[in-house]
Amino acid sequence: MPKPAKGPRLGGSPSHERKIIANLCKSLIMNEQVVTTEARAKRVRPHIEKLITKAKKGDTYNRRLALKVLGDREVAYVLFEELAPKFAERNGGYTRTTKLPNRKGDNAPMALIELVLEPVSPKQAVVKEAEKAAQKAAEAEEAEVEEAAVEAEEAPAEAEDAPAEDTE
Repeated sequence: MPKPAKGPRLGGSPSHERKIIANLCKSLIMNEQVVTTEARAKRVRPHIEKLITKAKKGDTYNRRLALKVLGDREVAYVLFEELAPKFAERNGGYTRTTKLPNRKGDNAPMALIELVLEPVSPKQAVVKEAEKAAQKAAEAEEAEVEEAAVEAEEAPAEAEDAPAEDTE
C-alpha cells in the first residue's frame, strides 16, 4: 500500500489531495493558466509536467495512465491531440510559475501557473552548436601545434646526426 506524503497535505487526506491536484491539472490543460495558492502551484507542477511528457509519447499506455489521473476523456484528448504537438521541441520546463500579490481575504500567497507555449528559440540550439564547433576547432589547433613542436624537435636532432659537408 502506498505511503502518503508526510507533513501537511493540501486537502487533509491523501485522496482529497489527489483530487485537488487532478482538478488543477484539468483546469491548467483546459485554460492554459490557473491562479491558485503558491503551495498548490508548487505541488501541481511535477504532476502536470509528467502528464505532458506522457502526452508527448502519445501511445495507448501513456494515454491510459493520463486518463487514470485526469478521469476525463475530453481533457485527455486536449492534452494529447492539441497540447502535446506544441511541446514537441521542448525538453522539459513546460510550466511557468509567477508570484502574485497575496489574496485579500486571508492574505494567502498567490501564484499564477501557466503552460509555456512559446516555441523554443532556435538561437539557443545554434549557440550550442557553435560552441561545440569552436571547441573542436580549438582541440584540432592544439593537436597541430603539438605535432609541429614534435617535428621541430626531431628536425634539429636529424641535422646534428648528419655528417657536415665541407665546402672547400
